[in-house]
Amino acid sequence: MATTTSVQALKNYVDGRWTASASSETIEVRNPATDEVLATYGATTAAETDQIAVAAEAAWLRWRATPPLARARVLMKLKNLFDARQDELAHVLALEHGKAYREAYLEIERGIENIEVACGVTTLMQGDLLEDAAEGIDEYTIRQPLGVSACLSPFNFPAMIPLWSLPYALACGNTMIVKASPRVPMTAVKMFELIDEAGFPPGVVNLVLGAGEAGEALIAHPAVKTISFVGSTRVGKAVYRQAAEHGKRVQVAAGAKNFAVVMPDADLDAAIGNLIASAMGCSGQRCLALAGVIAVDEIYNELHDRLLGAARAVKVGFALDEGVEMGPVISGAAQQRIEGCIEQGISQGAKASLDGRGLRVDGYPNGYWVGPTLLGDCTPAMEVTTQEIFGPVLCLLRAASLDEAIATINDSSYGNAAAIYTRSGKAARQFRYEVSAGNIGINVGVAAPMAYFPFGGAKDSFFGSLHAQGKDAFRFFSNAKVCVERWPS
Repeated sequence: MATTTSVQALKNYVDGRWTASASSETIEVRNPATDEVLATYGATTAAETDQIAVAAEAAWLRWRATPPLARARVLMKLKNLFDARQDELAHVLALEHGKAYREAYLEIERGIENIEVACGVTTLMQGDLLEDAAEGIDEYTIRQPLGVSACLSPFNFPAMIPLWSLPYALACGNTMIVKASPRVPMTAVKMFELIDEAGFPPGVVNLVLGAGEAGEALIAHPAVKTISFVGSTRVGKAVYRQAAEHGKRVQVAAGAKNFAVVMPDADLDAAIGNLIASAMGCSGQRCLALAGVIAVDEIYNELHDRLLGAARAVKVGFALDEGVEMGPVISGAAQQRIEGCIEQGISQGAKASLDGRGLRVDGYPNGYWVGPTLLGDCTPAMEVTTQEIFGPVLCLLRAASLDEAIATINDSSYGNAAAIYTRSGKAARQFRYEVSAGNIGINVGVAAPMAYFPFGGAKDSFFGSLHAQGKDAFRFFSNAKVCVERWPS
C-alpha cells in the first residue's frame, strides 16, 4: 500500500539512547510516489551535534581497547540481524526513497557484504615486521584506530553508503557518527534499531538526523578525525576543502557522467537490457548510472532502435507494486530540474526519441514522475552530455572509432565509471588501459566493485587518496605507526 496510517516521529541515536532533537526546525519526509508525509524530525543543531561528538569521543578509548576479534563478533551479530530483517529494511527504503523494491533489497545486500568484509579485521588490519632492518635493530608497523569517524550519507543509497564506512571504522576500533540524508532518514533509523539490538557499547555508534548545520558541525569538531562523504561534486569539493582545513582525513565520492562504448561486434542481445538497466535503475539517481552510450561506426541505427524499444518497456510505478522496475525521482524539485535538462538538450539539437516528461502513473497523481528518456543525436559539446543529470535520461552519441569514443570519455571532467561492449580482447584492453575512470566495465554496464575491492573514482568524481570498501577502507580508518627497536645485549 502507498499510504500510511500515521506519521512517525524520528529521533537521533546517541550514546546508546533514542533522543529527540530540541530544535525548533522540523523536517518532513515525503513518499515520492504520493507526496504524503511519512515522518517528521527535528533538525539537529550544531550544539547538539557537538555533544554527540563528545559522547563518541568518550566511548572511543574503551572501544579501541576491545580486541579486534571481539569487535568483529559484534559486527557479525549485526550482519545476522540484517540478514533476518532484510525484507523489512528494503520495505522502508523503497517507501521513503521510491526505488523499486528489488533494487532496495539488493542495496541492503551490498551493505551486508561490507559488514562481512569488515569482520576480517583480525588479518586485514595487521602490520609488518622486518628483523635486522639495520644492525641489531628491528623495525615494524602497527595499525591503530584514529578516534571518531563521521559519515555524511546521501539520499540515493541510504543503507549501502553508511555501510561503506561504518563497519570498517568500527572494526578498526574507531567510534562512528552517521549523519543520515535529510530526505531519507527512516532507513537509517531502522538500521540503528538493529545496531542497538546488536549490543555495541553506548557511544560507539551514533545517528544524527539533520541538514547542513549538523554536517558542518561534524566537519569542524576536533574530536572527529575522518569524514566520509558521498554526494554532488559541488558539495563534495566544499566538504573536502573544509575538512582538510580542519585537519581531517577525508574521502569524497562525488558526481559522475558515465559512458558506455558499444562496438560494432558487440552482442546486442546481451547488451541492450544491461544498458537500459544501467541507465534507468534507481531512476538514474546513482553515481554509477549510465548517462551516455557511444555507438561506434555503423551500429548507431540498430542500437538506437533497440534501446528505444527496451526503454519503452520499462514499467514505472510505486516501489512496492508488483512488477515495477523504476520508481519516481526523489522530489518535486528534482523532477523539475531533470525536465529542464531534457528541454535544454532538445534545444541544443538532441532528438527526443523517448520523452519522459509529463508521465502519469495511474493511482499516483501526486508522484514525482519522470519516465525513461532517450535523447538521440547527442554530441560531446552539448550540456546534456557533459553535465550530470541524475535522472533517467540516456544520451546516444556517435563515434567513428574507438579512439574517438575514448577521447570523448577522457574529455569529461568526471571519472567515476566507463564501460565497453565488445567481443574483441584487443579493444577491451585498449579501453581499460586508456580510459581515465576509476571503475571499468567490460560487457558490464554498472561496474560496481564487490565489497572486498575499493570503489574507484577519478578526476571530479573523487577527492582523497583512499577509497571506500576493501583494503582501502582499513587503511583509511587506521593509522600506520612505525616502531624502530633495539635492545642492549
